Amino acid sequence: MRVVVAMSGGVDSAVSAHLLQEQGHDVIGVFLRNGVEAGGRGKGQGCCGATDARDAEEVAATLRIPFYALDHAGPFARIIDSFVAAYARGETPNPCVQCNREIKFGALLELAQRLDADRLATGHYARLDLAPDGVALRRARDLAKDQSYVLASVGRGALAHAVFPIADLTKQEVRSIAARAGLPVHAKPESQEICFVPTGDYRDLLRERRPDLFRDGPIRDLAGTRVGTHVGAAGFTIGQRKGLGVAAAEPRFVVRTDPANNEVVVGRRGELLRSRAKLRELNRLAGPDVLAAGRPVALQVRAHHQPVSATIADADGDRLTLELASPGEVLTPGQLGVVYDGDRALAAGTICAD
Repeated sequence: MRVVVAMSGGVDSAVSAHLLQEQGHDVIGVFLRNGVEAGGRGKGQGCCGATDARDAEEVAATLRIPFYALDHAGPFARIIDSFVAAYARGETPNPCVQCNREIKFGALLELAQRLDADRLATGHYARLDLAPDGVALRRARDLAKDQSYVLASVGRGALAHAVFPIADLTKQEVRSIAARAGLPVHAKPESQEICFVPTGDYRDLLRERRPDLFRDGPIRDLAGTRVGTHVGAAGFTIGQRKGLGVAAAEPRFVVRTDPANNEVVVGRRGELLRSRAKLRELNRLAGPDVLAAGRPVALQVRAHHQPVSATIADADGDRLTLELASPGEVLTPGQLGVVYDGDRALAAGTICAD
């Protein structure tokens, strides 16, 4: 079987390529350049940078597999534009989710099919199997590394062509395999940065692209009373406590941002909590009757969030409403919400504001 491996320059994708080669598959490595230069301003990039390209090429040379580094600056530019636009409307985006959907399992999958590949492999920690209603996305064996959350916006049609070779391994096992195989990235640290934010601070990108979003404005409480001043509403996120400069008897948290009116709204911790979640642009990962009103599920709202119990209140087309178990959760508009039944992801959508 011919398999294209999305190689990021990290140990996970390197071991994925190695394992597939050991299994006798015809492996092709592909690295996607994002067109963003670090410029010496920060610690480096999260993936897709020049150093990562060299690491991926060195792994491919060690494995003696064909390797291609492709310019995907155009598709990445659209993700960057979406990222900036989301902050400008008071949302907090997750660009890795969009990248998985549009680039890795969009443009790269199309490339794999043009190369007559049977599958596209990545180094994600997630499992795929066949359920009675089709392909099912499930959590990885290593729950601490599980990445089913960031894959849940990928369509089922694309997932049907995917393979995740390290799904049943722990990170320690992956590094041990890499070391035994002599892969040069076996000890490479994990990256936590957004690949197109070379400084590591997303506000630097926003200032560069939308300087109009960074001007003095009011910080108000929920009653509308001005309690402080900020220097850019787009530089705040829901739930933020530090850096507000607001004096109060109790800690204050950001409960809403309004970049259009250049306002930040703060409140007490309890005023952040929500008992209902609304998801838009729903990606259904199970059969048509699975998301039925009254069904008990679990909702995960961040990559490392502990899912909370919920009940489906309404499922209408590409929108889903959930009633959350008490005492509620902090929900951030623009982030991904993923609905689970046990270890299986049933659906994913963008969290809406109230």
